Amino acid sequence: MAERRTDRPRAGAPVDRRTSVAGLAAGLLMSVAPGARAAGPSVRLVPGAPALNLGNYDLGKLGYRVDECFLTGVARSYQPLAPFAEDGVWPAAPDASAPFTTRLVAVRPLGAATFNGAVMVEWLNVSGGADAGADWLMTHRELLRGGFAYVGVSAQKVGIDGGRSSLGPGSHALKAADPARYGELTHPGDDFSFDIFSQAGRAVRDLGVLGGLRPRRLLAAGESQSSLFLTTYVNAIDPLARVYDGFLIHSRGALAPALQGNFYGDAQKAMPPAVKIRPDVRAPVMMVLTELDVTNFLAARQPDGERIRTWEIPGAAHADVYMLAVSRMDSGQADIPALAAAWAPTRDTSGGKLTLPMNAAPQHHYVLSAAVKALDTWVEHGRTPAHGPLIDVQPGPPGGTPDFLGRGAAAVVARDADGNAVGGIRTPWIDVPTATLSGQGNSGAPLARLVGSTVAFDPTRLARLYPGGKADYLGRFRAALDRSIAAGFILAADRAEILALAAAMYPS
Repeated sequence: MAERRTDRPRAGAPVDRRTSVAGLAAGLLMSVAPGARAAGPSVRLVPGAPALNLGNYDLGKLGYRVDECFLTGVARSYQPLAPFAEDGVWPAAPDASAPFTTRLVAVRPLGAATFNGAVMVEWLNVSGGADAGADWLMTHRELLRGGFAYVGVSAQKVGIDGGRSSLGPGSHALKAADPARYGELTHPGDDFSFDIFSQAGRAVRDLGVLGGLRPRRLLAAGESQSSLFLTTYVNAIDPLARVYDGFLIHSRGALAPALQGNFYGDAQKAMPPAVKIRPDVRAPVMMVLTELDVTNFLAARQPDGERIRTWEIPGAAHADVYMLAVSRMDSGQADIPALAAAWAPTRDTSGGKLTLPMNAAPQHHYVLSAAVKALDTWVEHGRTPAHGPLIDVQPGPPGGTPDFLGRGAAAVVARDADGNAVGGIRTPWIDVPTATLSGQGNSGAPLARLVGSTVAFDPTRLARLYPGGKADYLGRFRAALDRSIAAGFILAADRAEILALAAAMYPS
């Protein structure tokens, strides 16, 4: 049974939300289950292949190895010390304690000489009822190329035990997938997920999760639902835990979970409908949003700050062909024809056929890779990433189409004559288009609200846009790509591949 504190702040007592947190938390930490804390967390290597999709290629041939560890300890939940406001300045303190055993999946370079010192620690996504490493899938090419290590953390209960997820009640959770391997895992509930994620980071740094490698920088990452939990973590937990050196918050909406109570339950009703990153955030925060995310984020927009950057990617969807298909075969060694064929727009999903082909815009993958590199450079050297222009978005009309969470009218994206979004980070797929690429506007299958659409231009429109044919297109595409690279939104290391793909993917 969870052990409860008895020294809660007196109801109605005034709290200075900015200056009282450290003192209150220090006093409360002294009273939380001192006997339980003394044991400390432990890590145990578990032989065999982990249940996590890292791709259909041999990481050993790329100079990496995969290990799975079980992390056992005592986690704390947290309580708010004042009502949580939109500004994200959220004072909190430890509350209950409970034992846990979760799992970590580590991908690390085989040799210390190739390790760059940085570790992406991902809060695994459980929107589908099972752990998914969405940010690994989207950015693994840069992680492998750059000498990063990666650790995926089963931070939430759904990934281990099953239960309700944002895509429905179905579950392929760890205990159901492999009860013999994962039967000993114990998760006390998502109230404890924040401290479990902190303890995972400490274990990566101090308990040998990466073998003999010595991490110098921990970059926390999370996509979609995980990014919402990371938002709460940054605002309420990081000032106390101080574990991570930077945060990649990918594809978040305006909401953030409460510290206590189910994300889908009554506790969430007390949370602000729009949440910003606290302006006094301790470590750099890199937010990357697709076109769909922006329409559900509008009320939470905030200016870039000393430690906050937001990049908005027009023509990109929350999930897309790269995340769902290309990433599985993209080892970095596939030939261009095979890679181009994998990028082909498709209407097929695991849940059925879409009305339109899903979004096949490469910019999501390539810009996110640049964001990872930019965040690591920011943390290591203090060089701030480029400011990203915002997508031109207006609030949705009363009674308009609800956003993908079903709350109110979704914002409306301004579009150019080709149907592509105006503003945001410019890339050659939008500035030199061969299709209308949208983060919205699909139907016909459960994933339709997330995967956007691709509507290819007909030959007449292509001829009008590029009267010189393919050579005309590629010349303009190259110039636009070089502008994106010079601006810092695409990596020069990806230039040759992108140009080869553009040539292979131009409509015949």
